[in-house]
Amino acid sequence: MSTVQNESLALVEERAHTRLSDCYQCGKCSAGCPMAAQMDLLPNQLIRLVQLGRIERAVQSDAIWQCVSCLACTTRCPKSVDCAAVMDVLRQLSVELDCVAAEHRRTVLFQTTFLDNIRRNGRLRELELVGTFKTRAFLDELNVPFLFKDAMLGPKMLKRRKLSLLGVRVKDRAVVQRIFDRCQTRRASA
Repeated sequence: MSTVQNESLALVEERAHTRLSDCYQCGKCSAGCPMAAQMDLLPNQLIRLVQLGRIERAVQSDAIWQCVSCLACTTRCPKSVDCAAVMDVLRQLSVELDCVAAEHRRTVLFQTTFLDNIRRNGRLRELELVGTFKTRAFLDELNVPFLFKDAMLGPKMLKRRKLSLLGVRVKDRAVVQRIFDRCQTRRASA
């Protein structure tokens, strides 16, 4: 194996906490995947790309964004390869390498906005989340219809008491910040 191939494989294995070299391409992960029909590459094909050191192709795949993290692939694997964790790592690498396709940028934007909201408040503040996400998405896409698409849901949710105008902040947000710091430290060391 080439050095680049070894480094790519080692990086994904370390971050996913699994041994991809154990995969012998039985296809059980793909056979049990409820999203396989919508994927451009099947889970076992993605694993094989990583085994071959073709990370750039794997992170550009639409399949990593179609994965719903149901863990069917992981539970079916006879060699205990954590395929779902590999999908997570490939999504992370896609963001880090800035090769997220345009149709998936809004997903990444929502995830980062959601986590920023949790980090700031200790729990989710829905109105702040929606306002921040819609504003960021609008600035990114300049899509006016998307900006107001769900506007009429707010009053309905308020009426049913499913939405809090003010939201609640956790008193000891330092605990939440320590959790985020610990995750960042682990990710940086991986």
